Amino acid sequence: MSQITGGHLVAKYLKEIEGVEAVFTLSGAHIENILDGLNEFGLRSVDVRHEQAASMMAHAWSLYTGKPGVCLVTAGPGFTNALTGIANAFLDNAPMVVLCGRHPLRDDLKGALQEMNQIDMVKSVVKWSATCRDIKRIPEYLSIAFRQAVEGRPGPVFLELPPDILSIAVDLESVDIPKRRTLKTSVTPVKEDLEAAAKLIDQAKRPLLIGGSGVGFSECGQQVAAFAEKTGIPFALLNNGRGALPDSHPRSINDGGFTAVMAALPQVDLVIIVGLRLNWVMESGQTFPDAKVVRIDIDPTEIDRNRTSDVGLTGDAGQILDLLTPMAAGKDRSQWEKDLRAAYGAFLVTEREQRETPSHPIHPNRLVAQIHKVMGEDAYYVVDGGDTSYYGSAGFSSIHKAGVLAPASSLLGCIGTGVPFALAAKIAHPNKPVILLNGDGSFGFNGMEFDTAVRLNIPIVCVVNNDCAWGMIKHAQEMSIGPERCTCSELGTRHYEKMVEALGGYGEFVEKDEDIIPALKRAIESGKPACVNVMTDCTAVSPATVVFYQTLSDF
Repeated sequence: MSQITGGHLVAKYLKEIEGVEAVFTLSGAHIENILDGLNEFGLRSVDVRHEQAASMMAHAWSLYTGKPGVCLVTAGPGFTNALTGIANAFLDNAPMVVLCGRHPLRDDLKGALQEMNQIDMVKSVVKWSATCRDIKRIPEYLSIAFRQAVEGRPGPVFLELPPDILSIAVDLESVDIPKRRTLKTSVTPVKEDLEAAAKLIDQAKRPLLIGGSGVGFSECGQQVAAFAEKTGIPFALLNNGRGALPDSHPRSINDGGFTAVMAALPQVDLVIIVGLRLNWVMESGQTFPDAKVVRIDIDPTEIDRNRTSDVGLTGDAGQILDLLTPMAAGKDRSQWEKDLRAAYGAFLVTEREQRETPSHPIHPNRLVAQIHKVMGEDAYYVVDGGDTSYYGSAGFSSIHKAGVLAPASSLLGCIGTGVPFALAAKIAHPNKPVILLNGDGSFGFNGMEFDTAVRLNIPIVCVVNNDCAWGMIKHAQEMSIGPERCTCSELGTRHYEKMVEALGGYGEFVEKDEDIIPALKRAIESGKPACVNVMTDCTAVSPATVVFYQTLSDF
């Protein structure tokens, strides 16, 4: 009989049963047998410089591939370092499997190295958690973990694997290895609710569909298109739903970014909300008090959360749209769409002028426009920072699903996600350009991952929107307590490009508008992980800062 260790059994299952392509990790003694197993079975390991980056890359992988990302971290500080990324994935409803080392079972309560109650710490930010205590049950536990991550409302899961079961061997023939099983379930709303939703849609004169991450995870872009084309209803796709259809779709108002949504909502008489939570970003649904609401969500607890729905439809977004579209009447709503575009266009006049006009100092909107001129729509964009997230989300567009991601704009508001997300994007799509627009503050969290990029030859291009400050915080302080009392929000001029050069990448420092495009082209042509550090207008304030300030100023 052939023998296999527990760690190798983990790798065998990941590769042969789940078809995992990459594991995001950082080495540690408690997980060394799994790491050896990854090597033995030819499974790509992406080893980072901080476990936070590993968990963030696994999160990003799920968005770029539609498959659960796998993060492998060691016990104790490896686990705690990964927690921020796990929490971010949980609030983002992203499927992720976190495999974690643990102190030996035999040493419980003995004060072992890195002994801590990891399970209780992680429970509040995962869908499922467990400790496997039997080597023969490793495949069973892994099978449960992957199912839990993707079924229903997706999210991260956590599996502890102690060295007691990873380093010992067992007869492979004695291990039951489950087959990979994808369960397709359907929860169908009752006919009366579907008819009630169709009636509201037919009666509406100024309707708007807003889709969120549920559209992305359902992969129902074509259903959204069919619904919009039949009913003539304009739509916006936000969060991880953006890119399920191109921003250039005739019914899409994504050309106006979040400004278009906020300009539209006070005017609408019906909002169809598909796979989107009404959280603080949406002002908890208070911006459309007089509109009727139809909500479609896989989670029934979301249907009336923060705003009572007139009709709630629980289930998979794509399946429900398939049922609803034939029931809705075809209508010409071109005048409403024209009026809507004029309304948000009026708010965007200044922004569009800033994109088209050279300036000194360089305005962030102009920087975004110059980047997009070089990279085009056949690229993947990642945006990280406070104000920076607004500028990039509004100015970039892509033909790809998840082509424009601003993970710092999600519910956790987690800056520092940019470099890990960009690296995951390039690994998932090696033949497409990946551009990261990073605030100078947020760059500092995971800038050392450029070492990962250089070691593993992952040629992303990072443009630093450098306003020498934690811009969103600084400007909020200026609004609240006055410019003379800004505290802990100034950073000064720092040459991040030289740091990237020192790590083996390519770097340039830019202060003039006319130098942006040549610097970008040289960065791309270098073929290396690159950083173009652009000094921008430190007085520029995005609309996102105003919203951020208002949410904290009502006390």
